[in-house]
Amino acid sequence: MDRSISVRTPESIAFSYELAGLGSRFLALAVDMALQILILVGTVYGITLAASQGPRTHARIAAGPAESFGIAVIVAILFVVFFGYFIAFEAFWNGQTPGKKMLGIRVVRDGGYPLDPMGSLIRNLIRIGELALGFYAVSAIVTLLSPENKRLGDMAAGTIVVRDARVQSLTAILEQAEGDVHRIAMLSEEEHALIARFIARRQGMAPHYRRELAFQIADRVRKRVSSDLQRLDDEDLLERLSASS
Repeated sequence: MDRSISVRTPESIAFSYELAGLGSRFLALAVDMALQILILVGTVYGITLAASQGPRTHARIAAGPAESFGIAVIVAILFVVFFGYFIAFEAFWNGQTPGKKMLGIRVVRDGGYPLDPMGSLIRNLIRIGELALGFYAVSAIVTLLSPENKRLGDMAAGTIVVRDARVQSLTAILEQAEGDVHRIAMLSEEEHALIARFIARRQGMAPHYRRELAFQIADRVRKRVSSDLQRLDDEDLLERLSASS
């Protein structure tokens, strides 16, 4: 079931997100698991091939320690592939894994802010227990019952999974403004003040928060500016509007 949620930033800006439904999340998981299996098979094959070409002197004497080491390596590889995969992609790829990107969804923090590495670590360590509980069966039930479509990992990390419609929305805005080259900005005093506060404070903001807030403010006013301004990047647009106010 797809639901919507409204969030408010510290700058008193309200935004709505469409929450990702259980179906799209599990389809994304299926894509990611297929990729993980391919990565695992390729890694194990490479290790096996390398080991078969190594020296075989004293093979019988070293068989015991070698087997123990081999088991430890396999366990480490399994953990890195099946859990490090999610942690790394979500932390450093805008809250998305390849599966999530394919399905057009992403993970954000409560409040709509970009996912940070700690949040990614927490939500995906909880994934270990969720996987053990009937292969995500309990997580599916919890997600359906949660008003914000949260699984256990989301609850622990303070995250939500939303539909990522940025590119589609921006394209629609540009197409809508294609034949109106003389449109001028019609911003309220509140919006001018909001842009001015962002320009004044942006140097002290964390980079990921700065990018996200610039996008949110620019997206709010972009469709009411001239077509040449619409083609600017988020911060460039806000700088131009701030200079002209």
